Amino acid sequence: MPYQLCYCSICRKQQGGGGYAINLAAVTSSLRVEGGSTLGLYRARIEDDEHASCELSSGERRFCTRCGSGLWLFDPSWPDLIHPFASAIDTELPVAPSRVHLMLKYKASWVVPDIGPDDATFDLYPEKSIEDWHKDARQWVA
Repeated sequence: MPYQLCYCSICRKQQGGGGYAINLAAVTSSLRVEGGSTLGLYRARIEDDEHASCELSSGERRFCTRCGSGLWLFDPSWPDLIHPFASAIDTELPVAPSRVHLMLKYKASWVVPDIGPDDATFDLYPEKSIEDWHKDARQWVA
């Protein structure tokens, strides 16, 4: 369910036409890829504001080298999960009963978040995992 809006500069610049990106969650083994030779790989450099350092993200963002569309994010730190970008899904997706706005600390100055009355907001990461949110919303599919 597309409920989590990420305003970090990496997601925003790669997928965020509205100033944020929406990542879905899926089990990695469910991914089926055709045309693998047209996939590109982007690994962002993450700047640490507090320690004035920069490191290469472990997150692997895949995109189509023909059209440039961002497709999914995979992080080997969580090998069982894959995060397709909602913007790459052509089939219908359910409307979330509420949303989570995260990484608002990094929101672009021109972005005005549309925060609903039941939405949760976080400067950095949310308190609940993707799995916990879906279970609480009775949307978990195992």
